[in-house]
Amino acid sequence: MRDVTIRDDMIRLGQFLKLAGVIDSGGETKERIAAGEVEVNGEVDTHRGRQLHRGDVVTVDGEDIRVA
Repeated sequence: MRDVTIRDDMIRLGQFLKLAGVIDSGGETKERIAAGEVEVNGEVDTHRGRQLHRGDVVTVDGEDIRVA
């Protein structure tokens, strides 16, 4: 599992995926989230505006990334 540190108490899912370097563009982020290819804490999430907090785990392409 890889940790990605955020500056504030919260970050939106789409922003986090770009910060983590998993997805390059906003368009790709929107498509992949809408297609159900992203999990948050073990459950598929289709809302790119979902708020993430420290300790949440995002899974993309089999990689677990924790909000730190």
